[in-house]
Amino acid sequence: MLERTALDPRSKTLPRVAALLVQVAVLLGLLAQTANAQDAEPTADDPGVVSVVEVSGLIDNILVDFISTQIDKAERDDAIALVLQLNSGGAVVSDALLDELVARIRASTVPVDVWVGPSGSQARGGTTDLLAAARTVGVAPGSRVEITPALLGPDGLGGDAAVGDTVNARDAVAVGVADNAAPTIGAFLLDLDGFETKTVGEGPDRRREPVTQARFGQLPLTSQLLHTVASPPVAYLLFLIGLALMIFELFTAGIGVAGMVGASCLLLGSYGLAALPTNPVAIGLLLVAIIGFAIDVQTGVPRLWSGVGFVCLTAGSLLLYNGLSLSWITVAVAVVGVTIAMVGGMPAMIRTRFSTPTIGREWILGEVGAAASRIAPDGIVLVRGAPWRARTNRATPIELNQEVRVVAIDGLLLEVEPHAADLQPHEGGSL
Repeated sequence: MLERTALDPRSKTLPRVAALLVQVAVLLGLLAQTANAQDAEPTADDPGVVSVVEVSGLIDNILVDFISTQIDKAERDDAIALVLQLNSGGAVVSDALLDELVARIRASTVPVDVWVGPSGSQARGGTTDLLAAARTVGVAPGSRVEITPALLGPDGLGGDAAVGDTVNARDAVAVGVADNAAPTIGAFLLDLDGFETKTVGEGPDRRREPVTQARFGQLPLTSQLLHTVASPPVAYLLFLIGLALMIFELFTAGIGVAGMVGASCLLLGSYGLAALPTNPVAIGLLLVAIIGFAIDVQTGVPRLWSGVGFVCLTAGSLLLYNGLSLSWITVAVAVVGVTIAMVGGMPAMIRTRFSTPTIGREWILGEVGAAASRIAPDGIVLVRGAPWRARTNRATPIELNQEVRVVAIDGLLLEVEPHAADLQPHEGGSL
């Protein structure tokens, strides 16, 4: 039996099949490595990609971080270039932080280019430092660039432009501030070094089309919200609206929608003012203005404090920012709107609510409700499902959810005491 097994042809076939399978597996592994290597390394025919990011508004901490992050991303992706689509009226970050950003642009292994556009855009103040550090600068017709010391080359400026002037696209090219006057971002990309194009059509229809891909990016949603809040008019209006709504909430029972909206506006407005170069004296004037209006709102009749509030509101609005200015339309809308609301709207509402005849309100006397908060001595009670401001004259506080009885009413303030059911005498004694 052993001899037949040794002479069996299958004893030679199985090792050969196994060896063949091993060779096939090795060959497939080599092919897979070759394919991965080809995918990982761009070929000479790869047109590459250009990153385009929008930089709009004052250059603040959020935009500085965003630009630095985009430079890092462009370097990791081996992009041909990073293009900043710029529209900014200046920078509100420190000179040291702006210098760090400029140094990062200069040290980038990916060229950074700047296009001031679309039409109607601007580049002013510290923003021009980015133009000075860029490889190629384009300006859309209708846009303007301020001449600053950062744009002065070793040979100065050509033409008749001087520091402090703002020039259009054509003049920017003439004085050497810009390299071209590209009307669109697409036209600007076509002339960048390393950007591949192809010619299509013939005769009058002959034109260049991009081969290199353009990848567009912008601020994330949360960063975009904070950046918008940090713009001068938005921060100013949110701050005033928040203060006005908080004053309104003081004259209502409980915490309502106005209080929550006012608190949100006040927080966002305070963040925006903190990110901008504000004048502390002006912020103090705005606070005095709101307090002055609130005093006369309490009395229900506009008097001296309303005049003080109007003067402080106007002065604080005009002096709010250092080096920045609010448009007269923004200031006029804010001052007139707040004054009308405080002098006309709120006092009328307060008079209506507090001068309501007692006839018709006596139904609430003796009503039993529940404490919606701890009353010590002030708090909120619910009577017939409606919230009321309440006060107790007892030394012992009324706890949450404890039943109360209304014993008096003063305007919108209820005087309450614990319900008799909660004051049962102890067995064998008295309360």
